[in-house]
Amino acid sequence: MSISVYIHIPFCTRRCSYCDFNTYAGLEHLISPYIGALCKEIEVLGKNLPDSYRNQVHTVYFGGGTPSLLNPMDIKAILVSLERNFGFEASLEVSLEANPGTLTLEKVQAYAQLGVNRLSLGFQSANESELQLLGRTHTLEDVVEAVKAAQSAGIRNLNLDLIYGLPKQTLADWKHSLNAALSLDVEHLSLYSLTIEEGTLLEEWIKQGFLPYPDADFAADCYELAREMLTAAGYVHYEISNWAKPKQDSPNFCRHNLQYWKNQEYFGLGAGAHGYLAGFRLVNVLHPFQYVQKVNAFSTSLFPFSPATEHAYPVDREEEMKDTLLLGLRLVREGVVEEEFYRRFGKRMEQVFAKEIDRLLRKGLVEWVETDPRRLRLTRFGQLLGNQAFLEFV
Repeated sequence: MSISVYIHIPFCTRRCSYCDFNTYAGLEHLISPYIGALCKEIEVLGKNLPDSYRNQVHTVYFGGGTPSLLNPMDIKAILVSLERNFGFEASLEVSLEANPGTLTLEKVQAYAQLGVNRLSLGFQSANESELQLLGRTHTLEDVVEAVKAAQSAGIRNLNLDLIYGLPKQTLADWKHSLNAALSLDVEHLSLYSLTIEEGTLLEEWIKQGFLPYPDADFAADCYELAREMLTAAGYVHYEISNWAKPKQDSPNFCRHNLQYWKNQEYFGLGAGAHGYLAGFRLVNVLHPFQYVQKVNAFSTSLFPFSPATEHAYPVDREEEMKDTLLLGLRLVREGVVEEEFYRRFGKRMEQVFAKEIDRLLRKGLVEWVETDPRRLRLTRFGQLLGNQAFLEFV
């Protein structure tokens, strides 16, 4: 049973205009006590960790926020605490999200020496006006230099995040960003359609009439263009928003995110982090200051809860099956494998979700792939309307 660990680093130098994540600017003074609290949360969980969870961690993901604001000694403290209290599998994927403007060659080399072997860079756009609209603090040159630094440090699994469907964006703008990303020849690309989240600066600008609301049809055109260009460049489209370059021994798929899409267990550590353990969806207290206070106030907890746990939602068998199907359909090549579903639940998908699957088949959103093993997956058309398919299981 392989387990994943998500670690939330909520600090940013500036909050992006589209961001509704649990992030905070101007709280850098909390970084040191926050790292101490993270290590303590790990230690408290480790005290009562069942044997079946020990030495099973196969992926660690530092997300944010801007994890690359942390100095290498902070990353080391967290990884040492995880190894001592949880234990790692031999083949460990350690991913770290980074703002290109916060990286130096020396910092990346230090990260690599500590075991960070996958970097996810917030590229977002190759167009200066779009970067300004999004509130990004880096330039295209910063991205180029960050990629060079990572490659020089020996990190051979690099991801670039890009955003499409922006107000006033054209297909030519989007094509320029895609070409810029492809020219860097990285192993992985994540492409996300802009969504206007409540309470963000972008939402306020749209409400005030400064910007038009993003056009869903235009976003679909951007997605189609990306599929065409990335396929031609040799990338494998393996999840709705993710493409990877195949390599000889194994694909460059993000193993950590596969844990989510296959609805497998993971720890969520840090302020506002979500976890899924022992039949519970777990949510930590949101604000980093409250997180530090709450963790430091307790020296023990009952697994799977940590001192920072604020909400715990039990997941029954029916909900687990729905989640497994909903999340698995995001895997556009693999989909949900019939035999894997049966081994996990003792029932066939069609036994449990006959009506839902039939409706999706009639709408042309999913298809049965009659190969060995048999699988249910989104059609090419269904990839454009994935949310409509997922709603059948919500």
